[in-house]
Amino acid sequence: MATETTLILFKPDTVEKNLSGKVLERFLAEGLVIRGIKMMTLSDELLAEHYSHVADKPFFPEIVAFMQKTPVIALALEGEEAIGRVRDLLGPTNSKEAPAGTLRGDLGEDMMTNVCHASDSPETADAELKRFFNEGEVFSF
Repeated sequence: MATETTLILFKPDTVEKNLSGKVLERFLAEGLVIRGIKMMTLSDELLAEHYSHVADKPFFPEIVAFMQKTPVIALALEGEEAIGRVRDLLGPTNSKEAPAGTLRGDLGEDMMTNVCHASDSPETADAELKRFFNEGEVFSF
């Protein structure tokens, strides 16, 4: 098993509903370790880069508006097979399809209002961590 660091974004629905502590607690209970954490407002430029795979879709402005509704919490979590474990804890992207016991099944509402974004591969995690954290903001000890 490989030790990985992954990016998680606590989306505006999590921040608005004051669920950040509850969500973080569930990640930590699984043995994942915080390597970086900060609250931030997302710029148009950062969102265009992060969602470049859908930037040409008609629903992209809705994503931007939602992601800028409140600040988000960016989190770097480390652990054995962290990327897959985080995604398993979250459940399917569409909260309506997520089973009870997953974060999205318990706390999410739909495709967008779905608690967190999480990296889906080691390559994506590397790029996303660099996108949301400056050098020196993700720690290893």
